[in-house]
Amino acid sequence: MNWQGITVGYALSGSHCTFAEIMPQIKRFVDAGANVVPIVSQTIMTTDTRFGTSAEWQRKLKEITGNEIISSIVQAEPLGPSKLLDVLIIAPCTGNTTSKLANAMTDGPVLMAAKSQMRNGRPLVLAISTNDGLGLNAANIAKLLVAKNVYFVPFGQDSPEQKPNSLVARMDLCLEACEAALQGNQLQPLLVERFNY
Repeated sequence: MNWQGITVGYALSGSHCTFAEIMPQIKRFVDAGANVVPIVSQTIMTTDTRFGTSAEWQRKLKEITGNEIISSIVQAEPLGPSKLLDVLIIAPCTGNTTSKLANAMTDGPVLMAAKSQMRNGRPLVLAISTNDGLGLNAANIAKLLVAKNVYFVPFGQDSPEQKPNSLVARMDLCLEACEAALQGNQLQPLLVERFNY
């Protein structure tokens, strides 16, 4: 697919342990020729963890994309009327974000961007990363699986023995999942053996 002229919204919610895995995926979009607009949840703007500081992740996002970060509801709201994004991916998409999205809650920039994308009937791609994907969040994932214009990066159990309810997407398939979504298709297979790859 030719990504020239395509604008990708790349939204990150607070699964900090996946950020190192995510950054090369963002670069894949840029290297393919897409214009990538970074969108982050409040936790990324304010939280330092053992996986890196907020300042480090912000710097990396700006360096990779060449764009300023959308980090507030006010900044994200114009994405709807402007129809800026051809595709929006939330990667990682935490259980908290999944739950709110499935229940029409908009309390941050990532969810506002998602609402805008759904309003415009454009593809929204989710790369889930949640410890309760096969627990209480299973119902929310199910709601989103049948939602119009919502697609998933293929996912599977990342630690079936230690965390049997945990689901994580194959982050290395983010670009491919977005390409399929732009053509109105769900990348298959949807369910993968995440812990074996």
